[in-house]
Order: sequence, then structure tokens, then C-alpha cells
Amino acid sequence: MTKNIYIVRHAEAEGQDPQAKLTERGLKQAGILADFLSNVKVERIISSPYVRAIETMRPFAERNNLNIELDDRLTERVLSTQYFSDWMDKLEATFFDMDLKYKGGESSHEAQSRIVELFKEVLESDYTNTLIVAHGGIISLLLNYCDGEFGFENWKQLSNPDVFLITGLNDSYQYKRLWND
Repeated sequence: MTKNIYIVRHAEAEGQDPQAKLTERGLKQAGILADFLSNVKVERIISSPYVRAIETMRPFAERNNLNIELDDRLTERVLSTQYFSDWMDKLEATFFDMDLKYKGGESSHEAQSRIVELFKEVLESDYTNTLIVAHGGIISLLLNYCDGEFGFENWKQLSNPDVFLITGLNDSYQYKRLWND
């Protein structure tokens, strides 16, 4: 049975802290996103435990009487615990060397393995239509797993919010972007 997995990047937030809330614009985006997804038959929502991810899905979940399951594997990837003035260059390097790891951070492979583990569990579940809400970095690593061509330049083009549909059957996956910002 083919699975439909909707991947949602959270709406505009006040910052990167796990407790950062959505901005006023982000709250409006969450409502627009709920309208956008209104015809999607989602059976299950799995979210990063970060506040901005939960707030993004709350309007949709409430309209559809769905619980939001929290999963730590969907937290944003930590590039490093130290400050980099050239962090974009450092991040770009991790797309070319998936094992590159900075102090206190995760390599791309490490972060990718946790979201792929969840992804495979969803594929093996009894649910046909699942929605996952997370963050740009971790989402880009999942899309890279589905299509090795998805890289740094694609990550830069992600919007807040953003929506992708991954269809999967066994070990074959295809994705397409649904959101037009």
C-alpha cells in the first residue's frame, strides 16, 4: 500500500530556541496552512516538540480533531554549540561531507539517521496519510535521503511554512513540493 507522508516546515517564528513561539505573521500562516491542507485526509500528526512546530499544526489539528504526537527525532539539527560568523559556509560544507561534525553538533548523517528512522516507522505503520511537522535543516536531510540531489541550494529555497508530499512504497520514494509561497 502506498503511503502519503506530508512534510511541513513550521511557520515564521520569533527565533531558533526550542521555546520560540510563532510571530504574529507565523500565527496567520498557521491558519492559512490549515486552510491549504483542508482537503488532505490526515490520520496522524507527528511533530517536533519545539513550540513553533506545535503552534504551526495546532489550527489544522483542532479543525480535524487530531492529536499532535511529539517526537524528539524531529528536533532541529544542531550544527554546533559554538558560534560561527560564517555559519552558512559551515552548513554548506555539511551537505558535501555528510560526516563533517563541528563541536557539540551533529553530522548530517547523524541527524539524517534519526528522521529516517521515524520515516521508516511511518512507512511500516498502519496509517496511509501521516503529517510530520519539523524544521528546515532536518527536513532537508530527509528529502536528501529520498533524493540524493536535494542539497544546500534546495535548503536555501525552503520557505516558512513549506509543505512537501512524499509518497512511498517499500524502498521507493518520490517527493514533490506542494506549497507555493
